Amino acid sequence: MQLEAKELEAYERAGHIAHSALHMAKGLTKPGVKLLEIAEKTEAYIIEQGAKPAFPVNLSANEAAAHYTPEKDDATLVGEKDLLKIDVGVHVDGFIADNALTLDFSGEHGKLVEASENALNTATSSAKAGAKLSDLGAAVESAIKGFGFRPIENLTGHLLGRYELHAGLEIPNIATKDGRALEEGQVIAIEPFATTGQGRVGEAQKVEIFSLVESRPTRMREARRLLSFVESNYRTLPFAERWLREQFPSKLFLHSAIRELVLSEALEQYPVLKEVKSGMVSQAELTILVERDGARILTH
Repeated sequence: MQLEAKELEAYERAGHIAHSALHMAKGLTKPGVKLLEIAEKTEAYIIEQGAKPAFPVNLSANEAAAHYTPEKDDATLVGEKDLLKIDVGVHVDGFIADNALTLDFSGEHGKLVEASENALNTATSSAKAGAKLSDLGAAVESAIKGFGFRPIENLTGHLLGRYELHAGLEIPNIATKDGRALEEGQVIAIEPFATTGQGRVGEAQKVEIFSLVESRPTRMREARRLLSFVESNYRTLPFAERWLREQFPSKLFLHSAIRELVLSEALEQYPVLKEVKSGMVSQAELTILVERDGARILTH
């Protein structure tokens, strides 16, 4: 499978902007700064560059591994000892690049941060057409365990498709029996998570991120309006409830519309994911283009 020139150009542009946005967010992130400020400024920067967020900026602290994005009125601050994951995705005409890093403000988790970064580098150096998913997962697991930590087994990297953040192929973070292999031309997000805990995440109650599954009949007028707005603006990519507040200023009606669409399975919700034993979690991620003899890093 070969990408067309225009597709490759879009992926490369998305990757460049995603990398720049991630490191801009890193520069904004200091103890005492509001998470909402970081998220909104980063998302605004992406739009200023002529692209769009592929999902809401994730700012997941400590035992939270993924899916924390601040609410519209969120007053949460970066903590003095937070281990904060910043995960940024960008799309250009639906072609997505995804990258993440971890900041350790306590200075106590340097090895944990290094574990996920080392696992990312190890897996990336092994990625090429024909590389088996099982071998990539084993490489990640071995690298993380070599630092004395555990990989999170129920979080994975993922194949990226046009307007598809998770396009059907998962890149494991542990050794598996999956004999499938990477193919030339695939665009892949490699995403190791390391933890001091058990190595699994579970769902918390907080939900701020949703995505469209499919359009379904709905009785509530506000739900129909919301469904139309989501289809037009985000297609099947994840979005934050706070992104909707300008178009839907009544929080009560918006919550009712979202609830109806979730119950009808028109929308999927993404609860915050936390390590089941409250272990600290680090994350590292980049996006690659699989080539015949290696991998081209797109988020640089």
